[in-house]
Parts: sequence; C-alpha cells; structure tokens
Amino acid sequence: MARRPHYHVYVVELADQVWNAARFRKANPDYQLGKPFVYVGMTGLDPDVRFDKHKAGIQANTYVRDHGLHLLPALYERYNPMPYEAAREMEVELGIALRRAGYGVWQA
Repeated sequence: MARRPHYHVYVVELADQVWNAARFRKANPDYQLGKPFVYVGMTGLDPDVRFDKHKAGIQANTYVRDHGLHLLPALYERYNPMPYEAAREMEVELGIALRRAGYGVWQA
C-alpha cells in the first residue's frame, strides 16, 4: 500500500541581522535592498512543527534558530504536500526563484 505524499517545502523569514553573517552575504551577491531574508527547507513534518524544532535547536539550521521570525506560507503552501523527490526538487527550485526575485536566501 503506497503512502500518501506527506513532504513539504517551507520558507522562514529571517531577521535583518542575518545579513551581518559573511557566509550569508557571500551566498547572496545579487540581494536587492528591501527584499526579505529567508530560509528555504523541506521536511516530512508539518512546517509549523519543523519551525518550532529549528527554534528549539533540534536539528536546527543556525540561521533559523538565531534569526528565524516566522513562516511565510504564501510562498509555499500551494506546493504542499508532495512526494519526497518532488519536495527535494521544489526546495531547490523555490530557493532559485526567490534569489532571482532579489531575496536573500539560505538553503541547507
């Protein structure tokens, strides 16, 4: 019996202070002033649960743990849920699309 798709992509808005991190700046040479800073990820959990785990330091990305403000569901809800491979691909595609739009983006 096939398991129904349960993977999600998600986007977390990061505080402006993340721009002080040299690695983040280096990863975003085309950042457009005034656009949001975001983290794009994928998970088999509900995005709200995954965000809470980041903030609690459980399998957390440092930028989300230290600078994560909230989820931005308008940027990802329409894609979820999906199979694992589709989520892996969508995570990359969404990050690329947001960078092209001038966002500051981090992906693990």
